[in-house]
Amino acid sequence: MNTLESLDYIVFFSYFIIVLAIAFYASIKPRGENRNTEDYFLAGRNLPWWIIGASLIASNISTEQIIGMNGTAFESGIAVISYSLIGGAISILIVGKYFLPMFLKEKIYSMPEFLERRYGSNVSITMGVFWILVFIFVNLTSVLSLGAITLEVVLGIPIIYSVIFLAFFSGIYTIYGGLSAIAWTDFIQVGVLIIGGISVVWLGLDQIAIKYDDNNLFGGFSNLLLNQADKFHTVLPANHDELPWTGVFFGGLWIAALSYWGCNQYIIQRALAAKNLKEAQHGLLFASVLSIIISIIIVAPGLIANELYGNQITARDEAFPFLIRELLPRGYSGLVIAALIAAIISSLNSICNSVATIFTMDVYKKLINPKAKDYKLILTGRIVTAIALILAVLVTPTITKMGRLFSFIQEYSGFVTPGVLCVFLLGLFWKKTSSKAALSVVLLTIPFSVFFKFIFPELGFLNRMSLTFITLTILAITLSLNAEPLNKSPQNLSSNDISYKTSIIYNIGSLILISLTTVFYIVFK
Repeated sequence: MNTLESLDYIVFFSYFIIVLAIAFYASIKPRGENRNTEDYFLAGRNLPWWIIGASLIASNISTEQIIGMNGTAFESGIAVISYSLIGGAISILIVGKYFLPMFLKEKIYSMPEFLERRYGSNVSITMGVFWILVFIFVNLTSVLSLGAITLEVVLGIPIIYSVIFLAFFSGIYTIYGGLSAIAWTDFIQVGVLIIGGISVVWLGLDQIAIKYDDNNLFGGFSNLLLNQADKFHTVLPANHDELPWTGVFFGGLWIAALSYWGCNQYIIQRALAAKNLKEAQHGLLFASVLSIIISIIIVAPGLIANELYGNQITARDEAFPFLIRELLPRGYSGLVIAALIAAIISSLNSICNSVATIFTMDVYKKLINPKAKDYKLILTGRIVTAIALILAVLVTPTITKMGRLFSFIQEYSGFVTPGVLCVFLLGLFWKKTSSKAALSVVLLTIPFSVFFKFIFPELGFLNRMSLTFITLTILAITLSLNAEPLNKSPQNLSSNDISYKTSIIYNIGSLILISLTTVFYIVFK
């Protein structure tokens, strides 16, 4: 068993010092310029495509994916890759083409702001409160939990201290620098994470080759494919509790993915910070490419860990950390662990920044202090960030004991997801959708989700999400058709003057990525 040595710790802490330096440098304004809310929450709306794409993936790829999805692959096989392909690459392309044009045209700060312009304040405030609660008590706590598990397995740091370290470090530059600091450090972190993740896969396949007296990497993969053949299937039975093929290809996964990439504040905020629509769309195309690459990292190590150490790993979420500890050489272990922890912190930063943006711009400014100046709004955002992290730290130890955390995140986020997507899709593409219908959907999404979970306990959560979404959509259409004619803003917001044309680069890139994904599902059906 490999153990971390002095060189690993030097590399580990050096990496974080470099990340902090980049974060603070990116946050500095030229002398004589004051920072405004657009600078703090949206990086001055000046992010280039390559920063947008990298930051999107960095915000998405955290322990939830690296640890949780590898844990699922360790237990159930490669079907979980659908979250990165259909639920990642393909869904990102759809969002770039059909969601972004309206969002960028309206120059919004947040998703609740769009809902306010489309449906009015009741819908936006209600949805904003939902998001804040989900971000803090589901997303933040889950990311902290999986990060703490990683530090405990690899470094031997007790979970409670790991949670405090992660929260403290993420808070340092998030509170100070806002989105600029987050986005620019994300670019570095994604690069290191990809290099580190592929290295783990490389070394793992090499060990399998040695185990079976093969001389090359392809021999290692061949033996992995042979010995783990039952796990190389992307299509699982319709009654599977996590990944039924019905939910993956025709239902719940699409609902979760489009809601996540197109309506989720801490993801879409990067695109809102773009210089223009073309830059934002190219950023999402880049994110789609990265999602394809990342899919290798979030699945292969789980299978490799099963093959090499399956009899030693007692909990599936320990698969990836165990592999790091066993395989990586001195110095390199410190870098990979640092990159992994940095990915955790990137997600924490993004979630905190989104909570701060929604509360500050959609609650505080509109309901509490409409005349607040920029410095007051930025201060409020910083305070909210700190409070969110403190609450998450207090709740996380309880969440950590639950196990199967990736599934926990997906299922309980899915209680809200169907209603969110329903409201946005109808709001974007059907001008007759009424405010009453939207508010009803928002208020009923959790009750319906809980109801269907109670009466159909055997139904996988992806299929339950589909059922909830269909029910809510029918309800919204019915209420809208029976509503009084719309007469004035905000309901008059429509897509009539929006162009959905995309660049040749976007179109060709999309075609290639969709083709690659299709071939993969055919080969590993």
